[in-house]
Amino acid sequence: MRYTTLGTSGTIVSTQCLGTMTFGAEADEEASGSILDAFAEAGGTFLDTADVYSKGVSEEITGRWLRSHPEDAARMVVATKGRFPMGEGHNDVGLSRRHLRQALDASLTRLGVEHIDLYQMHAWDAVTPLEETLRFLDDAVAAGKIGYYGFSNYLGYQVTKAVHTAREHGWTPPVTLQPQYNLLVRDIEHEVVPACLDGGLGLLPWSPLAGGWLTGKYQRNTTPTGASRLGEDPERGMEAYGPRNSDERTWAVIDAVAEVAKEQGVTSAAVALAWVAAQPAVTSVILGARTVEQLTDNLAAADLDLAADQLSHLSAVSSPRMDDYPYGAAGIAQRHRVIG
Repeated sequence: MRYTTLGTSGTIVSTQCLGTMTFGAEADEEASGSILDAFAEAGGTFLDTADVYSKGVSEEITGRWLRSHPEDAARMVVATKGRFPMGEGHNDVGLSRRHLRQALDASLTRLGVEHIDLYQMHAWDAVTPLEETLRFLDDAVAAGKIGYYGFSNYLGYQVTKAVHTAREHGWTPPVTLQPQYNLLVRDIEHEVVPACLDGGLGLLPWSPLAGGWLTGKYQRNTTPTGASRLGEDPERGMEAYGPRNSDERTWAVIDAVAEVAKEQGVTSAAVALAWVAAQPAVTSVILGARTVEQLTDNLAAADLDLAADQLSHLSAVSSPRMDDYPYGAAGIAQRHRVIG
């Protein structure tokens, strides 16, 4: 395992983070405990959960494990999130001071801790003034309830606006952003990554294996079946089989990943994870697992360094498609100039 700072903060975390969205849903408590044991044994020190994962059950399972493993718990940096509905009321959702106060206190209780290291806003809230959210987070830091805060699923302008609003008021600044990022989903490179580099936020990519696609387990024109996310639900959200199967870019990327995996003598999953970890601003890559075996396979990427030509090959094959304006060659030409 390797280690780095959490964004621009002074807190050290493992460069692989265990995501717990499967806990209480795809992994029962016994399986979840085994996954946590394996992660800690491998040197992992960073856990990521959210109140909405299994409606609080993920936090509860994580909290019971932390209490039963005090030595491991002392090394863990624990992150959770709030924003999405946890009840039926008008104020049971969003980033208002009222909802975040309730959500944070509830997360502290479920996790069985007095302090959360990283508290993340799970998505932008168009209803609540940004100043209200940021002031609450600054107060939560001052009260010792959280150490740092970050965002998830924010657009580039939203990140920049938050960073500069915090600076303007002298409030604690954000340290991380958690976006979807993988070899099949790279559009954040247009605006979100530059905004994070400019604002000093570390990236915590979720779905680095594109919902399992980059492991190579799915086959062209063969609808998945069996005990996998798409096997159980082929039309599952952004990972749905049909649209990606019909896109030639998908299979070009999968083939390139398999080629590099063969050269390195590792799994396709390890190659895909190593590519994400090598990208600018990335602090820690979030691993999701149903079983210890899946986690063990993914942990193999922790110490994998891809050669420069392999990184370039993967980046070229997976290059996001774009029109000429504003992100294509014509748009780029308008934003840059040569001095000389």
